[in-house]
Amino acid sequence: MDKATFRELLELFKSGEAEELEIQRSFWHGTRIRLSRRRLQVSEPGLPGAPSQSPTPAAAAPLPASPASDGLHTVLAPMVGTFYRSPSPEAEPFVREGEQVKTGQTLCLIEAMKIMNEIEAETAGEVAQILVGNGEPVEYNQPLMKIRPA
Repeated sequence: MDKATFRELLELFKSGEAEELEIQRSFWHGTRIRLSRRRLQVSEPGLPGAPSQSPTPAAAAPLPASPASDGLHTVLAPMVGTFYRSPSPEAEPFVREGEQVKTGQTLCLIEAMKIMNEIEAETAGEVAQILVGNGEPVEYNQPLMKIRPA
């Protein structure tokens, strides 16, 4: 990571636009940076204890893969960004429907702020369904894929 990028991230963090800054360095995957801000719900203006400025929308904590009524685990997007099934346009996808995955295995990437974030399997099993197309934008907590636990 170059100094200019690092400074930009620090300024974002310092300005109050992010409450958390996480930087991970890996020999294989390079540097990974995660910024997040937990916003508290504010009471309505005019109520006791309400701030004088406009309320900030609440942001829920990232939800882990959740079991659905059909017994499948739904992998949710931990951030807003662009969904990619492979590390590059020419490369094979990380996973395909019907393939077995192990806990910790990379399922896809989400590009956010020009940083590629690996999304890993939280449970071992079979990829039952991929719900998002390659290169499509995703929202926070949007279902990405479903895994049938092993």
